[in-house]
Amino acid sequence: MSSSLIQEVLEPLQSMRLIDPHTHINPHQAASQTLADILGYHYYTELAHSSGMPRQQIEEPGLAPKEKVGRLVPWLRTIENTAQYSWLVEMCQVFFEFDDDRITVENWESLYDRSLKKMQSPGWEQTVLDRSGLDQVYLTNDFDDPLEGFDTKMYVPCLRTDDLVFHLGKAAVRERLQKAASMVPAGASQLKDAIGKLFAHFQKNGVRACAISLPPDFHPAPVSNAVAEVIVAKVFSGQELTACESATLAQFVFWTLAEYCVEFRLPFDLMIGVNRRVYENGVFQGQDLFDTRVSLIQYKVLFNAFPTVTFPVSVLAETSNQELVSYSWIFPNVVTNGHWWYSNIPVYIENDTRGRLQAVPSTKQIGYYSDMYKLEFALPKFAMYRRILAKVLAEDFVIGKRWSVNRAVDLGKLILRGNVEAVFGKN
Repeated sequence: MSSSLIQEVLEPLQSMRLIDPHTHINPHQAASQTLADILGYHYYTELAHSSGMPRQQIEEPGLAPKEKVGRLVPWLRTIENTAQYSWLVEMCQVFFEFDDDRITVENWESLYDRSLKKMQSPGWEQTVLDRSGLDQVYLTNDFDDPLEGFDTKMYVPCLRTDDLVFHLGKAAVRERLQKAASMVPAGASQLKDAIGKLFAHFQKNGVRACAISLPPDFHPAPVSNAVAEVIVAKVFSGQELTACESATLAQFVFWTLAEYCVEFRLPFDLMIGVNRRVYENGVFQGQDLFDTRVSLIQYKVLFNAFPTVTFPVSVLAETSNQELVSYSWIFPNVVTNGHWWYSNIPVYIENDTRGRLQAVPSTKQIGYYSDMYKLEFALPKFAMYRRILAKVLAEDFVIGKRWSVNRAVDLGKLILRGNVEAVFGKN
C-alpha cells in the first residue's frame, strides 16, 4: 500500500474547514488559559492516576496551575504509547512551537512558559479556531442555560437533557426548571408545558439538537398522562419517589423530549451505554465505564414511534458499533455518530469506520466529533480521524473498489462535514 496514495486522499481532507457537532466547550472561556487546562483534561489525569499517581496529588484544593503541570509531567512517560499522548505532543508542536517529541521533566517548564505567553496573547481563541479550521463548534448546554454573552452562530447551542430525565427527584433540578420555565408544574401536562418552554427558548437562540447520555438499563417507553400525573404531582410536592416511580418519570420526560423534537424539528442525539461511578475512587470524570449488556433493541419502540426524528447515535463498544451499523442499515432515522470516549482511539476508529462505510448509506454517517472541553483539542483529534479516514478510503475504495481519488475524497468530505450540515442544518 503506497503511503503516497493515502497522502493524496488526505491532503484535500486536511484543507477542509469543519463543524464540530459535539463538544463540552464553555463559550465564555473556550480556549485554554494555561497548560494545566490541557493536562487537566480527564484523559491525562485518569491515565496518570491509573499509572500510580495518587488522586490527592491531582485534585488538591487550591493547587496552582504550574504546580499541577509539574506534578503530572513525570507520569507522562508512562503514557507515551497512547493516542492521548500523541494528541498532546501534536498540539504543543502546532500551537506552542514545541520542537521535541517528548514532554519531560527537563523541558516542560520552558514549554509551560512559552504556552502561557501564547495563551495570554490577544485573540488567542480566534487563533486556535483559525488554525484548527473550525467554522462552528456545537455546545452541550444545561437546560436552564440563558444562552447569553456569546456568539450562538459560532458556538451553537444544544439542549442537554440528562438532568431533566434522570434527576427531577432532586430539589435543585426542579428549582432550576421552575425558574427557567417561569412556572411550577403541578401535573403531567404542566411539566410538558414547562419542557416546551425550554425548547422554545433554545429555538430562539439557534439550537441544532437535543441530546442525552443514557445508562445501559434505560428503556424508552410511552407513559400515559394518567400514570404520569400522580408521579409528577408527587415529585413536585417534594415527596420522595420509589425506584419504580423514578424510572417511570424518566420515561415520561424522555418521551416528552422526543415529542418536542418532532414539533421543533430537531435531531435527538443519543449517547448510549455509560455506567456512572464504576470506579468510585477515580479522578474527576475518570470514574465512568461501559459494559456490553446494553443493546439498541431497548430503543426499537422509540425508533419506530418517531420516524420523523433523526437519532444520531453514539456507542462506546466495538460490539455496539456492529449493532449500530445494523440499525442504521435498516432504520431511516438512525444515524451513526462519531467515535465516542473509549472508542476514540485509532484501532477502534479504523475498524468502526470500515464497518460503517461498507454497510451504512453514505448520507447517514457523521464521521467525527471532538467531545473536547478546550478548543485546542479539536486540531489533534480531527487530525487523527482524518488520517484514519484517508487510510480507509485509499485502501477500501481507491484500491479495493477501484474508485478514483476524487470520488473517494468526495465521500470523505461528506462524512466529515456534508452530513453534519444535512442532519443538523446550515446557518
